Amino acid sequence: MQFQCGLLRVASTLLFAFAQVACQPPANQSRLTVASSGKISSLDPAQASTLGTTQLLSALGDTLYRLDQQGELTPRLASSAPEISDNGLTISIPLRRDVLFHDGSHFDAEAMAFSIRRFLDIGTLSYVVGDRIAAVEVASRYRLVLKLNRPSTSLEGLLTSVNLTPISPKAYLNYKDRFLHDRFVGTGPYKLTSFSEHQQRLEPFQNYWDTQPSNDGLDLITLSNSTALFGALTSGEVDVLLSASIDEDQRHALHNMAQRGQLHEGRGPAMGIGYVTLLSNVEPLNDRKLRQALALSLDRLEISKRVSYGLRQPLQSLVPPSLPGGNRPSWPSHNPEAARSLLRESGYCNGRVLSIPLTFRTNVPADKLFALTWQAQVQRDLPDCMNITLDGVESTTVYRQLGEGAFKAVMLDWRGSYPDPEAYLTPLLSCLKANGEICLEGEAAISGSFWSTPGLQNTLRSSDVLRGKARLDPLHRLEDLTAEGSAYIPVWLETPRAWSQTSISQPRFDGSGRVRLNQLRRMD
Repeated sequence: MQFQCGLLRVASTLLFAFAQVACQPPANQSRLTVASSGKISSLDPAQASTLGTTQLLSALGDTLYRLDQQGELTPRLASSAPEISDNGLTISIPLRRDVLFHDGSHFDAEAMAFSIRRFLDIGTLSYVVGDRIAAVEVASRYRLVLKLNRPSTSLEGLLTSVNLTPISPKAYLNYKDRFLHDRFVGTGPYKLTSFSEHQQRLEPFQNYWDTQPSNDGLDLITLSNSTALFGALTSGEVDVLLSASIDEDQRHALHNMAQRGQLHEGRGPAMGIGYVTLLSNVEPLNDRKLRQALALSLDRLEISKRVSYGLRQPLQSLVPPSLPGGNRPSWPSHNPEAARSLLRESGYCNGRVLSIPLTFRTNVPADKLFALTWQAQVQRDLPDCMNITLDGVESTTVYRQLGEGAFKAVMLDWRGSYPDPEAYLTPLLSCLKANGEICLEGEAAISGSFWSTPGLQNTLRSSDVLRGKARLDPLHRLEDLTAEGSAYIPVWLETPRAWSQTSISQPRFDGSGRVRLNQLRRMD
């Protein structure tokens, strides 16, 4: 690819880091430049939460297991499937014997135990493990044993989580109880040679235990401007674009270009959900009927068409359809007359209009389009009963204030850190202390809904014990209870997409929705 500086004529839309990459042709033309959105502020797996960070860590590290494109659990750093005791309380994991960390030290059970214990001590996403692991033991040099507080069906999926990526105990000796933000020493196909928030340089790890990458390294750059991302790809300035935050018009344009053979498009499993959180512990939305009326006022099909040209699938469940329990609609379809009836029961529509402020994230392009479309639907269908006012707030502020009850209604999205219903339900529904239908302490409070209901926690716990068809009943019960409470309103399901130049191989995803960066190659 011939790198040009023409794009710099619109430099006001680009970051300086990108200018450096674009204007300085790499010495090795088999290196690839990959662009995405959003800065990466920390490389520590104990606090990784954004899609960009987990994508990068998946190239720098390995997990014990991985889901393949068919969703099957396959060993990576484990040498075979986990061995589960009859009572489900002990999991024994045999490990590979031929793995080195990037610093040359050996991967073994002590290193894996160090990494898991460190996450249990300082990990910021407490729900990832919850109260399931009682102890981490080293049975032998290459055999790890997990002792559980209770049987857990979802633990096998947890073992694919990037948050449990092993790190070198030697390199993290002084970071047992604190984060290491700007370095990463793992076992993956690439090692990190340069890091900033907006640019990372990756080189193939020559002592990697598995197949070497199909390219000679990666330059990863992040741009905050959707127009810059679109222009960088279509002008040929970058080889690959990974982005969940590109404007919907531009996403649609790239999709059409791929349909015409002008780009390659890769699609992963649909694991991202978009949903609205309603503040249920204060007026006016402490009235369940009003929350249910809001859910009934939402026309998902129209929103999907108007916002995403149909690329985002309407969703009536908190669990993606590809996972157990998510294959049926629990939330009601658009029904403005039913919404009007509920609003009347609560004293509205007779000269009294319910006004709901809806917060959207200003740096997530689809959010504003969604908010405007829903606002117009309510104005069209229920003008004498309800109106929605809009308030745009930057996402970091939203996340910081969510657990403070700052937002009556707010648009959010979620992608579980591992592909299991537990990774979607627990972060929204888990509650350690409740008073009736108000969650006082726990994930439901942190998530901004402050909602719970009697029996919910027991059902949540039982859903993580059963397997196969027996697990479906409690999962469906959870969804039904949550739909009835209507503190959350699922909106759409997002399929991750990536685009590459026609001179580059088609991007391919793993079963967890991350691009296999090591498989990208320049074609002859």
